[in-house]
Amino acid sequence: MGRIALEKQDGIAVITIDSPEVKNGLTPEMGRELVAACDDIDADPSIGAAVIKGAAGTFCSGADRRRWTPGVDQAEDATFKESGSVYAGFRRVGDLTVPTIAAVRGAAVGAGMNLLLATDLRIVARNARIMAGFLRINLHPGGGFFTITHRTAGREATAAMGLFSEEIDGTRAVEIGLAWAAFDDDQVEAEAMKLAARPAQDPELAREATRSFRVEAANPGIGWDAALQFERATQMWSQRRRNSS
Repeated sequence: MGRIALEKQDGIAVITIDSPEVKNGLTPEMGRELVAACDDIDADPSIGAAVIKGAAGTFCSGADRRRWTPGVDQAEDATFKESGSVYAGFRRVGDLTVPTIAAVRGAAVGAGMNLLLATDLRIVARNARIMAGFLRINLHPGGGFFTITHRTAGREATAAMGLFSEEIDGTRAVEIGLAWAAFDDDQVEAEAMKLAARPAQDPELAREATRSFRVEAANPGIGWDAALQFERATQMWSQRRRNSS
């Protein structure tokens, strides 16, 4: 089973998505562990930054589809809560009180793309594979995808990836404003840590600056929380439709 690992060093918290047998696909349990890890970080005043990464050279392939049951009622209580646990995980990353960086290697797909978009900054491998992937598997986007992509990369990129299933690499992600910088694969995590070390020197100031940044740079469109719920019913419909075909 996958897990969420949390390490702390020199004022930096490192969260690792660790389920390499499914390219770090997220289970509901991992979603809950991600929430717990974020709670731990927020409660520790010595932490001034967080880096989110995946184990074994890849970021996150989305939800672990081994847990999907064909034909199940998506509104059934247990199923509804399980999908909500995955959403809650990356939503909690977005609420961390410290500045956050996604160190993206390998693939970031679906919920994995939502996870990288939950952070404040992205450092990516030049050869990373980044895609929404929802429509490719006949599923409506979820997790507030359209809102969090639009606030980062704008309308054109959101349409290209969310509606037309475009896949981009790390170099292209930087060109369209989806990431800050691209490096060779083996440099990504070190570069993310190098950046995180700066706010980590003064955790109290870093948290205050992060709060101001998010308030002042908020998306003027529909809010992320509202978008997550707005998309959810249609995604549930698409999942039921997909499983019955």
